[in-house]
Amino acid sequence: MVELKLLCSFTNHNPPALGDSQGLGLLTLAAKLTSANLHDCRSTKDVSLCAPPRLLVTLFFFSVYLVAVGQGGHKPCVQAFGGDQFDGQDPKESKAKSSFFNWWYFAISVGITVTLIVLVYIQENLSWALGFGIPCIVLVVALLVFLLGSRTYRYSVKENGKNPFMRIGRVIVRAIRNLQNTPSAIPSEEDACQWRQCSEQLKFLNKALLAPNGSLVDQNVCSVNDVEDTKALLKIVPIWITSLAYAIVFAQTSTFFTKQGATLDRKITSSFRVPAATLQTFIGFAIMIFLPVYDRIVVPISRRITRKPSGISMLQRIGSGMVFSMFSMVTAALVETKRLEAAKDNGLLDLPKVTIPMSIWWLAPQYILCGVADVLTIVGLQEFCYDQVPKELRSLGISIYLSIFGIGSFLSTFLISTINKATSGDGQESWFANNLNRAHLDYFYWLLTGLSALGFTAYLYFSRSYIYNKESAI
Repeated sequence: MVELKLLCSFTNHNPPALGDSQGLGLLTLAAKLTSANLHDCRSTKDVSLCAPPRLLVTLFFFSVYLVAVGQGGHKPCVQAFGGDQFDGQDPKESKAKSSFFNWWYFAISVGITVTLIVLVYIQENLSWALGFGIPCIVLVVALLVFLLGSRTYRYSVKENGKNPFMRIGRVIVRAIRNLQNTPSAIPSEEDACQWRQCSEQLKFLNKALLAPNGSLVDQNVCSVNDVEDTKALLKIVPIWITSLAYAIVFAQTSTFFTKQGATLDRKITSSFRVPAATLQTFIGFAIMIFLPVYDRIVVPISRRITRKPSGISMLQRIGSGMVFSMFSMVTAALVETKRLEAAKDNGLLDLPKVTIPMSIWWLAPQYILCGVADVLTIVGLQEFCYDQVPKELRSLGISIYLSIFGIGSFLSTFLISTINKATSGDGQESWFANNLNRAHLDYFYWLLTGLSALGFTAYLYFSRSYIYNKESAI
C-alpha cells in the first residue's frame, strides 16, 4: 500500500494541476495559431503586417499566467501531501518518508532532463505547438493517475478547528502585549511553564500563556501547543535567511553557465553540436546518478553509525550541499580563468562570435558539483521545511522552501545589476560585458565563493543551536 501511495505521489500533481493542463492546452493552441499566422505572412515583406493579432497575444499571456497559477497551487502542496502518506511514528514508514523526498526529486530531475533533450529539440526543429502539446498530454495522464489513487491516500485531520494562521498570530500579539503591559507582581511566563511544559527556545513567546490579569487559567490564554507551533515556525527563519546564499549560486546554472558554454567548442561529432541550453542536463545526469547512490548506499551506512532513520540529520545534509556548492563556484572560477586565457592566446578577445578552441567538457565538473549540491541541499531543505513546521502548515513549509529560490533569484539579479553599474564606469568593461572574452565572470564566481563561505559560516552558527521538534525523525 505504501508503494502505491508513493507511486501516485510521484506523479507530482494534485487537483490544481488542472490549471497547468488547461494552460498548456491553451499554449498549444496559441502556438498553432501563431504558426498559421506566420505562414500567411511569409509572402509579404512588410514586417508590421506580420505582427500577431492582439487576441492571439492576449491568449498567449493568459495561458502563461494560467500555468503559473496551476504551478503555484500544486507545487507547495504536492510534497506535503506525499509526505503525509507516511506515518512518522512508524519506524519503517519514517525511513520510507525520508526516501520519498529523494525519489520525488529524482523524478523531477528525470522530467527536466528529458525536457531539455527532447522537447527543446522538438520546439526548435519541428513545431512549438507539438512541443507544448506533448507535456499537456503527459500532464493530463499524470492527473488521471493521481485521481485513480485517491481512495488509497491518507488525509491529515485537523487536531482542532482553529485556523493555524489565526492561532500563530494570536500568540505573537498576546506575547507582545504581555511583554509591554504585564506587571511584575503577577506570575511570570516561567511560572506558567512550570504549570505546563514549554521548550527553552524563543522564551519571550511563553508570555502568551499569561492572561492580562495574571491568571493562568483564563479562557483567552493561548495554549502550549499554539505557542510551540509558533516557535516551530519562527525557528526556521535563520535557516531560511542563511540558505539564500546557496540560492544565489543556484541561479547561475541556468544563466552564466550557459553563456560560458555557448563560447566553447560544443561539437560531439563532425555534424552535431550540443545546444548551449542542453548543457544543464549535466546537472540532471549528476542528480540521477548520485541520488540513488545517496539513498541506497550513503544513507544505510550512515544510519548504522548515527542510529537515525534518515542517516544524517536534515541540517547536516543541507550544510554538506552548501560545501559542494562552494566548490562548484571555485571550479567555475578556475575554468573561466582558463577560458579567458585560451581566448587571449588565440587572439579572440575581440571576436566573441568565434568559438574558443576549448572543449565543452571543461564545464562538466562545475555542473556535476552543482548536481551533487542539489541532491543534498535542495532535498534537505524540502524535508526540513516540511518536517519542522506545524502539521496544519506543511504546505506553507514547502512554500517557504520554494521562496528561498524565488528570493535568491531576485537577489542574484540585484547583485548582478549592482556589480554591472559599479564595474562599467570610466570606459571600463563590465564584469558582465556582452563580449564574454572581455568580461570577468571569474571575478564574479570568486565573489560568490566568498558569499557562499559567509552564508555557510552563519548557517553553521544557527544550525548548531537549532533544536528539532520532538516529533521529528531526524
